[in-house]
Amino acid sequence: MLAMRLMRPGERLVAQTMPDPEPRPGEVRLRVAACGVCRTDLHIVDGELPSRISPVTPGHEIVGRIDCVGARVETLKTGQRVGVGWLGGVCGVCEFCRSDRENLCDAPSFTGYTRDGGFATHVVVDARFAFPLPDMSDDPHMTPLMCAGLIGWRSLVFAGEGKTLGIYGFGAAGHIVLQVARGLGRRVFVFTRAGDRESADFARALGAEWVGSSDQAPPELLDAAIIYAPVGQLVPAALKAVKKGGRVICAGIHMSDVPTFPYDILWGERMIQSVANLTRGDAVAFLAAAPKAGLQTRVKIYPLQRANEALQDLRIGGVQGAAVLVPPA
Repeated sequence: MLAMRLMRPGERLVAQTMPDPEPRPGEVRLRVAACGVCRTDLHIVDGELPSRISPVTPGHEIVGRIDCVGARVETLKTGQRVGVGWLGGVCGVCEFCRSDRENLCDAPSFTGYTRDGGFATHVVVDARFAFPLPDMSDDPHMTPLMCAGLIGWRSLVFAGEGKTLGIYGFGAAGHIVLQVARGLGRRVFVFTRAGDRESADFARALGAEWVGSSDQAPPELLDAAIIYAPVGQLVPAALKAVKKGGRVICAGIHMSDVPTFPYDILWGERMIQSVANLTRGDAVAFLAAAPKAGLQTRVKIYPLQRANEALQDLRIGGVQGAAVLVPPA
């Protein structure tokens, strides 16, 4: 198989030809059809998240077809199209797993971080975390749903049922959540980088009521705001933008330090909450709801061997929607 490997954090990925991995009991092997490039992959490659294994194959927005089934797997079969996301396994015995909070598991594994991921032609995954996909779109356009969509769904649930929603950072997750929120009848206000006309036009085309830069105040106070950009300075900005009782949801796995801010912008029962990973229940609920929502993802496709180019484009904000790697046939 061909894989794009991270030998050390901070270095470019290296193409390596390796033996096809063999699934162990409880695992399946996928022939990767497409794999999204998430900002978390960028944090891993750039060393902003501590290295867990080295070398490692990144990638956790995987769509593929099962080509080998390990022992004791009864729910999946060869040829089936499945998706795989960030949470790659859980212990099943800690207090969090036993209380339906497996996203907080004390001993989790993460796809493309603590186990090899989808920047490859083949990948072995825990069968419990491979989800049959609805027949709603082609492989590349399905990949953003496996992380941006799932985390977006969880963050939207945490944001509550208020009618006005702010989105800070309009990338893969933002463009999916905007569509879901609009489908639920909510008014959406989008905050982009100053001068980013392309993102602003894209957000308006998807139904955003107002678009401005992240240093602007919205035309009215919001019920909730979700921050997808990994920028700590946005937390006090979002607090100022929400009403009393409003929620600010921090949806990334990594964020730069949050600066100090005056207590009065938190007072009034405003709340800051992080989103940590996701559960299998989130995946099942979102993948059932996605076809009904009529979601359309925007992707920019790169050959697998150009993974470094895709990462750099993401790094500089040069991707509208989601970057996707497609392995050679």
